[in-house]
Amino acid sequence: MTTPQPQYLSADHVLEEMADFGARRLRRTSFPQLLVLALLAGMFIGAGALFSVLLSVGAGPGARNVLAGLGFSAGFFFVVLSEAALFTEANVVMPAVLLRGPRRHLLGRITSFWLIVGVGNLLGAWAFGQLVHVAQLYGPEVRDGLSEIMTKKMAYAELGSTGAWFRAAASGILANAFVGMAAFFATMGRTIVGKYVPVFLAVTLFVTANFQHSPANMGYFALAMPHGVGPGWLPALGWNIVPVGLGNMLGGALLVALPFWYALPPETRREVRDRD
Repeated sequence: MTTPQPQYLSADHVLEEMADFGARRLRRTSFPQLLVLALLAGMFIGAGALFSVLLSVGAGPGARNVLAGLGFSAGFFFVVLSEAALFTEANVVMPAVLLRGPRRHLLGRITSFWLIVGVGNLLGAWAFGQLVHVAQLYGPEVRDGLSEIMTKKMAYAELGSTGAWFRAAASGILANAFVGMAAFFATMGRTIVGKYVPVFLAVTLFVTANFQHSPANMGYFALAMPHGVGPGWLPALGWNIVPVGLGNMLGGALLVALPFWYALPPETRREVRDRD
């Protein structure tokens, strides 16, 4: 009797595969190519933000959160399947590369990778928001929905204290714990459906909890600004995108990559470190 193939990759091997993927991307992708992939990811995330608004407008509180999670998870899933370059996914993949062992020669390239991907995501989301504004005429309910989202995104700015800035970063840590797990589960899945279901659950959780996710917020700000809704880009960067992005980096590294690497059997860690 033939044993059926497993429908998912075991957790012991997921971080190893993510590290292999990250190392291949660093070796084979030029910086101009990386910028193009980051621009695409920013557009996909902007599309997910738009989908979440369109689906959830007019729904009750509980249904609104589920529909917003469904809409936004579509954008993240487009990134996963296309292998576009998303800042918050890289927050798990790049630490996984470094955890394989001494990689000092990669540190500068990884730092450049993070910067290029973050800037590319922002530019891609901005371009998508501008194109949507030119192409589409949505009703006032969409503007109202974006206004409500802007109020949530800029709540820390309303407090206006140093402590509030760090609270935004802490929210980013929590968000990328779940976005990182979405990337983890997407790597684990071996079918399209098997990849999508846990992505949907993890994304819906962080959307419902209003944990702050830097690329997602880039998408929402990019959609809102052309409609005359939102704080302007400097306050958005200073009080949301930058502190949240720093929190996202810590969340992916400290709450996903590091604990799962530590949980690997010692012999597995040695095998992975010895691999080129």
